[in-house]
Amino acid sequence: MRIGTNYGAYGYAGLAPMQQAAAAQTNGSTDKVAGVGKPDEMQETRAMKRANCETCRNRKYQDGSDENVSFKAAAHISPEAAASRVRAHEGEHVANAYDKAFEEGGKVVQASVSIHMAVCPECGRTYVSGGLTRTKIMTPVDSENPYNKSQKELFGEATKGNNADFTV
Repeated sequence: MRIGTNYGAYGYAGLAPMQQAAAAQTNGSTDKVAGVGKPDEMQETRAMKRANCETCRNRKYQDGSDENVSFKAAAHISPEAAASRVRAHEGEHVANAYDKAFEEGGKVVQASVSIHMAVCPECGRTYVSGGLTRTKIMTPVDSENPYNKSQKELFGEATKGNNADFTV
């Protein structure tokens, strides 16, 4: 919203510098200037580009992990539905991590999901290009394992004398 006179940050009559030059060439009429059209015409052009975009029409999503989740075979998802479908797919990975932790007697310490965005080079539409799930599972230490026994002994020797209690 412009407050004050017609001579604001853009110069005279509130026009941007390129529009000022075009208006001066056409004696103030901006309808005849190339590249300066009505907003409705520009919206129709963008909508037509998006509807006819071959890149968006042929885009397929496929999972690259070794888990039993959706999208093992490449499948098309419309750009409007891609965000919810990718989020649901990444949620399957998180659910699998909780199942794996339960089977091993451990727990999920951390789980994060990143949703990646990109811009279509043909039509300029922003779309969800994929996702990434990272999980950390902590399992209990097996006390019968000889490697764990020696690790505990080494840790015990390394920490001897670090704490001292004195009474007076």
